[in-house]
Amino acid sequence: MASASLTLSPPTHLARWRAQLSTLLYRRSTLTLFLLLAPPLLWFGVIYLGSLLALLAQAFYTFDDFTMAVSPELTLDNFRAIADPSNPLFGANIDIVLRTLGMASAVTLASALLAFPIAYYMARYVHGRWKGVWYIAVMLPMWASYIVKAYSWTVILAKGGIVYWLIGALGLNGVLDAILALPVIGGSSLSTSNLGRFLVFTYIWLPFMILPIQAALERVPPSLLQASSDLGATPAQTFRTVLLPLAFPGVVAGSIFTFSLTLGDYIIPTLVGPSGYFIGNMVYTMQGSIGNIPMAAAFTVVPIVIITVYLALAKRLGAFDAL
Repeated sequence: MASASLTLSPPTHLARWRAQLSTLLYRRSTLTLFLLLAPPLLWFGVIYLGSLLALLAQAFYTFDDFTMAVSPELTLDNFRAIADPSNPLFGANIDIVLRTLGMASAVTLASALLAFPIAYYMARYVHGRWKGVWYIAVMLPMWASYIVKAYSWTVILAKGGIVYWLIGALGLNGVLDAILALPVIGGSSLSTSNLGRFLVFTYIWLPFMILPIQAALERVPPSLLQASSDLGATPAQTFRTVLLPLAFPGVVAGSIFTFSLTLGDYIIPTLVGPSGYFIGNMVYTMQGSIGNIPMAAAFTVVPIVIITVYLALAKRLGAFDAL
C-alpha cells in the first residue's frame, strides 16, 4: 500500500512544468524550429559573419608603407589598386585575379569531363555492395591530409619522380618537353609548371565533382533513356537532349565546389607551379608577411564578389536542387 500511494502521488512542480513545456512545443512547431535553429544561427551570425564583416571593414583602413602601421583612417586606395586602371598597381593585381580565375575555370571544366563518366557508371551500372565500394574509392582521397597530398604531388611531379619514370618508359620524353615548352602551361619541369599545378588541383577537387553529378544522375529515370532509344535516338542524341540537360544541375553543383575551392586556395600555388601570386597567396602574403591587413582585406572582396555572382547563376540553373 505504501508503494501504491507513492506511485499515485500528485506530480511535482518540475514534472508539471516539463509537461506544459512539452505540450507548448508540440503545439507550436514554429517555436520549436526556432529554438533548434537559434544556437547554430547565432554562432554563424556572430562568429562567422561578424569576423568576416570586421575583416571587410578593415579594407577601408590606411596602411603606412613607411612605418608598416595600420591606422583607422578611412580610404578607398586599397580598392583602387584592384579596380582602378589608372592606379599603378592595377596591372599586377588584375593579373593575379585573372590567373586565379583562369586556373579555377580550367580545373572546373576538367573535373566535369573526368567526373561525368565515373558518375554515370556509378549511377547506372554499380549496384548492391559494389556501390559502397565505389563511394569509398571516390571519397578515400578526401580522408588523407590535404597538406600530405599536396606535398606528395611535388615529389610525384618532380624530375626523377614516378611520372617522369612512366613517361620515359613509354618513350614520350619528347612530347613532354614540347608541352613544357609552351608559354602558358609549361615550365622547367612538371612540378614547376602550370600544367603540374592544374593536375594537382584537379586531383584534389575531383571527388567534389563526382558526387553531385552521381546524385543528379541517380534521379534520372531509366525509362526516359529507354523511351529516347525506342523513338530512334542515337546514344549521342540521347546524351545531348535527355541525359545532359537533366544532369546539368549536378554538374553546376559540383562546379561550385571545384571553382570556389580553387579560387581561394593558397597552399597548392605555393608548393606546385611557377612563381606568381594567386588570390589566396596574395591575401596570405599581405596579411602574414607584410602586415598590410587593409590590402589583404580588400583582396578578400574579390573572391566574395565572384562567388556571389557564381552562386546566383548556379541557383538559376537549379544547382541547389541537385545538392
